Amino acid sequence: MMTAIFRFLAAALALIAIPARAEWYEASSDHFVIYADDKEADIRKFAENLERYHSAMAYVLSAKLEKPSPSNRVTIFVVGGQRDMRELAGGNRYVGGFYIPRAGGSRAFVQDIRNTKGYPHFSTIVMLHEYAHHFLISSSRFAQPRWLSEGSAEFFAAAGFNADGSLLIGRPAQHRGAELVFADPVHVRELLDPAIYEKERGKGYDAFYGKSWLLYHYLTFSEQRRGQLGKYLVNLFNAMPPLAAGEDAFGDLDVLERELGTYLRSRKMMTLVLPPEKLSLGSPMSLRKLPPGEAAMMPIIIRSQRGVNDTEAAELLIEARAVAAKYPGDPGVLAALAEAEYDAGNDAEAIAAADAAIAADPSRTNAYVQKGYALFRQAGEAEDKKEAYAAAMKPFEALNAIENDHPLPLIYYYRSYAERGAKPPENARAALEHASRLAPFDQGLQLNAGMMLIKEGKFAIARTFLAPVAANPHGGGAAEQAKKLIATLAESTEGMTVDLGAAMGEAGAATSPEASEPEAAE
Repeated sequence: MMTAIFRFLAAALALIAIPARAEWYEASSDHFVIYADDKEADIRKFAENLERYHSAMAYVLSAKLEKPSPSNRVTIFVVGGQRDMRELAGGNRYVGGFYIPRAGGSRAFVQDIRNTKGYPHFSTIVMLHEYAHHFLISSSRFAQPRWLSEGSAEFFAAAGFNADGSLLIGRPAQHRGAELVFADPVHVRELLDPAIYEKERGKGYDAFYGKSWLLYHYLTFSEQRRGQLGKYLVNLFNAMPPLAAGEDAFGDLDVLERELGTYLRSRKMMTLVLPPEKLSLGSPMSLRKLPPGEAAMMPIIIRSQRGVNDTEAAELLIEARAVAAKYPGDPGVLAALAEAEYDAGNDAEAIAAADAAIAADPSRTNAYVQKGYALFRQAGEAEDKKEAYAAAMKPFEALNAIENDHPLPLIYYYRSYAERGAKPPENARAALEHASRLAPFDQGLQLNAGMMLIKEGKFAIARTFLAPVAANPHGGGAAEQAKKLIATLAESTEGMTVDLGAAMGEAGAATSPEASEPEAAE
């Protein structure tokens, strides 16, 4: 008997030690591009579920978003297990996945695909949470308060995908259950007024996310409070102070707090069940098996798209060159090599690799982007900057001809003037503003557009770009800069000249499109 057990364990360990490897695929749909080393059927189902999720959000919120240009979709990299994610996240073992919002290059990194029935895996919840933010920012320029932003994202993220194509929205957020019971409690008054929250909070872990979900869920489904959330939003839109907006809409906040406690302890909660006929998969999805060279380059592409420092770039370049030497004619390999060369500071080599990729496959958009980046960096050191920046625009002009609404050609058209100290003409300024509307999730881009509009004396329009950045709880330096600019505008008259350097202090320049920071669900 003992011998049989050992044999069984040995066989099981052998299966664990030598996992069957699937092929790398690219799944392409209206709103997502997915790269995964997984089974074809699982990738297809994952992509279809994400399109259903997008459709469900649009249906529930009565929001209609224009179909994004191909490069402005969210690209999802399925990176492997928890250990792989930890390594990609810089050693943070608490990160289940993360999202980097960038114009023409939004990226999400998730663990292995799990098309599970019932409650979703935490890595899937992270993906759904961050896409909810992406959707909400893309559908409205209203600067949501932090509790509403996180509460609504949690509300949608606890979704359920049924085999018949139906979808559950607004399920109890089980992954926040322990937080709501054991973490430091947060009163509804603290949710509504950031100043009170900051004053009351210590350094311990609190129930902000869970309580935000609870309040949003309750206001969505409570019959006795029907319409109050809408009234609260109108109050905020009309510039009512945060706490006053809540008290006017919800009444006695201590009563609301007690109701939330009772609601949390209730045995049943409402959930929206959306049948398949209410949901759309959009255009037919395409599934492409990556050729051997591009498949071999995928681990390098994932790390490069995550973002690298100088040391990491040098190490990654060695690996990229080794793959390129083995597959010299693969356009996907050459485009990735161009990015690795650029990241390592090798502009001439990046341009050469990009040219080779374009010659092999003129549809490889990243090759045009990397060539443009390299030429722009060279132009900054050129003696004749006007001619150099004009040459640097050529790959972006070619990219614009391929994909008219790709935001990067529009952004770099504006930068081709600004970076050489020339005043951008009206069409260049219009291009930057249009790019900002195409990619409202790119915080640095919104900040740049806001500063441009301030220079033009268009303060009211500038505020619409700056306010969502200032309200972003994960906005970091961009959020602080936006707050300073808004404070300056509050003391200025429309059309007057504003000293942007003085308004923003030492940090006078916004981030470039290729330098956005990741956001991870907490």
